[in-house]
Amino acid sequence: MKSALLLVPVVLLVALLVASCTSSEPRPRQPGTLFVSVEQQSAWVRNFNPLFTGAGSRWPTRAGVYECMEVFIPSTGQWTPWLATAHAWSEDHRTLRFTLREGVRWSDGRPFTAGDVAFTFQLLKKHPALDAGGAWRFLEDVRAEGTHAVAFQFSRVYIPGFSELAHQPIVPRHVWEKVADPVTFTNPEPVGTGPFTQVNVFRNQVYELGRNPNYWQPGKPAVSALRFLAFPTNDQANLALVEGEVDWAGNFVPAVDRTFVSRDPEHHTRWFPLYGSTVFLYPNTTRPPFNDVRVRKALSMALDRERLVDIAMYGYTRPADATALNDSYTGWRDAEAASGAWVRHDEAAANRLMDEAGLTRGPDGLRRMPDGQPLELELEVVGGWSDWVRAGQVLARDLRKLGIQAHLKTYEFGAWYARLQKGEFQLAIAWSLDGPTPYTFYKWLLSPRTVRPVGEVAAANWHRFGDVEADALLTRFETESSPEKQKELMAGVQRRFSELAPAIPLFPNPSWGEASSKRFTGFPSAQNPYARLSPHAEPDSLLVLTALAPREP
Repeated sequence: MKSALLLVPVVLLVALLVASCTSSEPRPRQPGTLFVSVEQQSAWVRNFNPLFTGAGSRWPTRAGVYECMEVFIPSTGQWTPWLATAHAWSEDHRTLRFTLREGVRWSDGRPFTAGDVAFTFQLLKKHPALDAGGAWRFLEDVRAEGTHAVAFQFSRVYIPGFSELAHQPIVPRHVWEKVADPVTFTNPEPVGTGPFTQVNVFRNQVYELGRNPNYWQPGKPAVSALRFLAFPTNDQANLALVEGEVDWAGNFVPAVDRTFVSRDPEHHTRWFPLYGSTVFLYPNTTRPPFNDVRVRKALSMALDRERLVDIAMYGYTRPADATALNDSYTGWRDAEAASGAWVRHDEAAANRLMDEAGLTRGPDGLRRMPDGQPLELELEVVGGWSDWVRAGQVLARDLRKLGIQAHLKTYEFGAWYARLQKGEFQLAIAWSLDGPTPYTFYKWLLSPRTVRPVGEVAAANWHRFGDVEADALLTRFETESSPEKQKELMAGVQRRFSELAPAIPLFPNPSWGEASSKRFTGFPSAQNPYARLSPHAEPDSLLVLTALAPREP
């Protein structure tokens, strides 16, 4: 998602890097410490709350400090047992049981049990703000069955619920039952089952996590600590990566093979499969004229996606088709839906649709709303995410050709994300939510059940759109176990998405991942795709953090 433009003279780059690292990294690198660049912020907030996704917890809180029961890997299409070693459905698909791994301890030495799992889900029920995935919309009860088994009783048949339950980070009951408000709790001294739980250092500009002294995988993690420097922008983060200060990153790097890989081809690698979430231009459909499908499709057809991916993304991806699916869903893609013309650049057709919607041009060439006011729009992106900023510039220029006064506006990440989640925007570039099947992706794009009032934090469906017909297909999918029938239903959802254009897909986001094996080995790659290389890819990051090892001297 993030990016940088490495166009500054090399001498200045080195000077900036030295200044940046000197101010935030006062001590020399310690052996076995992995430097990671995954979040671009000007200062760190000490927050390790894995339950409230809107709180902006520090990486790797949800998949590194805490862990889930099973891990789905898009690069392999397989589930990997983690805190649970097995699961089984009842014959009527109304009960799902997980068998938990024996011998797991929390980082404070207390045993991990089924009681912790049941307690975690009861917290989500008691505090709905924590239940971002809506687990209690399909759960009836969760109970521990002894020490190492937990049973989830469903209120209805809901087969996609497996992934939502399996991926939920689990917290310790003996700690969290004493927390007065788990929504606002920042959890400064986390107790987890993950490989890295000890807060060795935490300051505004740097923090470091040490190994869990009681980690359940013998001999792991081999990495002794994770260290994070505060880089306000991707430009600064990429300087550190290119100069060898960062070992693992999830950045967009322009001309990455020349600027990064070729500097040390023996050790520098990158892997950018199109498994990342789809990048959308989200129109806030609660605000006219975005509640008109003709306007949404006109905006889409005004965009030159070929030019967009060439200029803003350096050709690392491809234009989105009308299904908006990334390449991890290739086997699900419906050809009829994918061929939708509304994602193809066609200025004449875009102008016709705007005219039909009553947004005609005035004498000055600017389109006007029905009340006569010029159609003036703000397109919001994160300042410092140079790929998205450049994409926004390209999009704004295309929209101006349509007679729209389009202005790019940048925000610091926290402010941008808060506006996005609360629906307090007109147009915004943002990502999508994904899962093992396209169900999660489309549920958060089309289902009325995911629509939240403007002003209320939403996990996704930031565009606030719901369609009853698509939801009926999604609901049928929830009870269907036949792969053939699942694909038939999902084809119908894709066609409905293409018909309604609730959000405007731009391109599938590459799963950005860069690594240097100069100090550490074991990173995933196209040749060894045991996980995605991107640290943004959670919970894949658990597999990477437990596979890496310091290079032998």
